[in-house]
Amino acid sequence: LRTNKQTNERKGGGGGRMESLEAVVANTLALSSTFDDLSHLSSLLKQSEDLLVRNLDKLGDVLGALDAGRHSLACLHILDVLSSRVPVGSPDSGEVICRISSFINDCSADQIRLAPELFASVCHKLKDFVMTAGNLPIKAILPLQTAIRKIQPTPEHFTPQHADFTLVCLLSKCYNAALPILDTDIFEVDPKKTALTPRDFLLYCYYGGTVYIGLKRFNKALQLFHHAITAPSTVLNAITIAAYKKFVLVSLIVNGQLAQFPKYTPSIVQRSLKTQSQAYVNMGNAYATRNVEEVQRCITSHHEGFNNDRNLGLAKQVVASLYKRNIQRLTQTYLTLSLQDIADTVKLEGPRDAEMHVLRMIEDGEIFATINQKDGMVRFHEDSEQYNTMEMAERLDGEIHSMMKLAGKLTAVDEQISCDRAYLGRMSMRDGRHGRYADPDDFDHVGAQRILDPQ
Repeated sequence: LRTNKQTNERKGGGGGRMESLEAVVANTLALSSTFDDLSHLSSLLKQSEDLLVRNLDKLGDVLGALDAGRHSLACLHILDVLSSRVPVGSPDSGEVICRISSFINDCSADQIRLAPELFASVCHKLKDFVMTAGNLPIKAILPLQTAIRKIQPTPEHFTPQHADFTLVCLLSKCYNAALPILDTDIFEVDPKKTALTPRDFLLYCYYGGTVYIGLKRFNKALQLFHHAITAPSTVLNAITIAAYKKFVLVSLIVNGQLAQFPKYTPSIVQRSLKTQSQAYVNMGNAYATRNVEEVQRCITSHHEGFNNDRNLGLAKQVVASLYKRNIQRLTQTYLTLSLQDIADTVKLEGPRDAEMHVLRMIEDGEIFATINQKDGMVRFHEDSEQYNTMEMAERLDGEIHSMMKLAGKLTAVDEQISCDRAYLGRMSMRDGRHGRYADPDDFDHVGAQRILDPQ
């Protein structure tokens, strides 16, 4: 490929679409230095998409003539066209996977942030390609993790790649690989900088919650499903319904009861979700009876539905949690109890089964007890933790610092909202409808100063 086609096809030449692949390479080499140059190059590439589509079989040569690090914007445009025209599952998909993975590893973060929609599209394509037969989802874990870090303005920003990354970790059963992303607190959502959509958020909450279930971290799973259910919405969608079904089962495991909808849950969700998930509501009602047999009958009667939703295994864990919760209730009433009495009260198969449950709960720190192997008696104890060790002091100190950091974040967000013109305008309109108008003294000094002097 020639890189010196014509002078009028170089920087500033013509200002319209490019007529040849040589011109694409020439303009890319000439317009990859400054922000203005890159903006002009992006415009040229958008206008020349038809050219790239017509020469699909030659785009590999064009990518070979460019450097992914210095010419990331042009490579991104080309990869988007190439990946969009190669059918998922085709023999060429393996080559596309390699090209996208290599590009993500080598590309310039500054350049790809100029086209977040294209970068999100390419990452979505990578996820689609590795999910087909013959390509393992595990291949996309590291590339998508790198993609998240590169497109993020800060580590606290949420991106479309979060959902894709979590999904490939889930399908690969590499749950621990997802933790560096899942355990990072997210405070910033900026669609203009990341091309984030509401669907990306909902999918991330659903996939992330499912990963946490696989790791038995039910409290974290419950938080993510809760976010999916309470996200602002005007229509009920399949993702929210699926998240609610898992939310019900995890809520029973964590809290022992079906949680109520918070006040800020969208009205359409509150009205329609339970009717769309009747089997799960029945499960919650059965659990409330504290009768294991009743819960098992509910699972049996709705077996097909739980299985189709891929929640049958989670439903069985609900039964196991009821056994544990019933044993924990015994510790509030008795100081000593035989294994046979525990088995009879909790409806276990026998003393040996009761012993296994008690030992497992002792290991997990869910109860404090000792078992006398001679007479089969279980003695329950109080929590022996005195909260006076160095380890506990460090843990408390870490929690305090986390709360202080979170409080600072909330204060900053509150100040930002209080200074937002759209928010203030809406509040003024609402007060006007109620016969009351905003008083200048209602606004704090900082907010008023920013409104008067936005610069």
